[in-house]
Amino acid sequence: MVRTRRDVNPTFDDPESFLLNIKTGVIRANIGDIGNFLNAGGVANSPLRNITLVADGDQIKLKGTLHKLISLPVELLGSVAATPDNRIQVHVTKLSVLKLPLKGLLGGLHISVSDLVHPKDIPGLEVSGNDVFFDTLKLLPPPHIHGQLTKVRVVTPDIEEVYGNAEDAVARVEQWRNFLQLSDGTIDFGKLTMHHVDLIMVDLSNDAWFDLDLNNYQNQLVNGYTRMTPEAGLQIFMPDLDNLPRSNRASPSISMEWLKHRNLPPPPDVSSK
Repeated sequence: MVRTRRDVNPTFDDPESFLLNIKTGVIRANIGDIGNFLNAGGVANSPLRNITLVADGDQIKLKGTLHKLISLPVELLGSVAATPDNRIQVHVTKLSVLKLPLKGLLGGLHISVSDLVHPKDIPGLEVSGNDVFFDTLKLLPPPHIHGQLTKVRVVTPDIEEVYGNAEDAVARVEQWRNFLQLSDGTIDFGKLTMHHVDLIMVDLSNDAWFDLDLNNYQNQLVNGYTRMTPEAGLQIFMPDLDNLPRSNRASPSISMEWLKHRNLPPPPDVSSK
């Protein structure tokens, strides 16, 4: 976890304050969520609208509406791969307009892959023939991920990115409980600053992946529990987003009146020894 600004601590509350430098690891992103991001402004200047992304076997299927003189329904099928310069390559194997397959550069209606996006208006995107290249450091929101990208593949319903020689390690730790452990340095989260960081965040579920969302991590903290170690470290046990109540669990307030009466019982979620 590397700070991006020299005089600003990495903080969970500002994803732009740090980047993740991965030596070995595997990351998955839900393909449908990527489609939602693109519709929400990720390709704001693109002539392609109403994008839907789904997995189709080991390929990605995109459906959308292309605005070129008239609105045309478009369907695209493409395979994914990693490039030597750490970009994601989507090779278009099929492109249909009005549900009619178009061959080659789709000359029948003079539609090509480059008509779907305008790379000069979208940082991190390049089109070459029937290939589209994505630089995730520029295209996707922070925190950005650095590392040697060695493989990209579709694992329904996700797209999986492999960094370094991670596949053997992933098989070895398959039965481990998910956790994120940070040590050394300084980090901010909420109103707290931790020096000489000794922090471990533990996934309470038995899912294959740690469902940690920086936009909602405080909600996960409120609905989990935290304890301090004898070495002044913190252990934080966090539920998945799907397991959070619809409204925040409000901790019983500790009033001044309660403090004035030692015989009153403590709040239900506070234990005394």
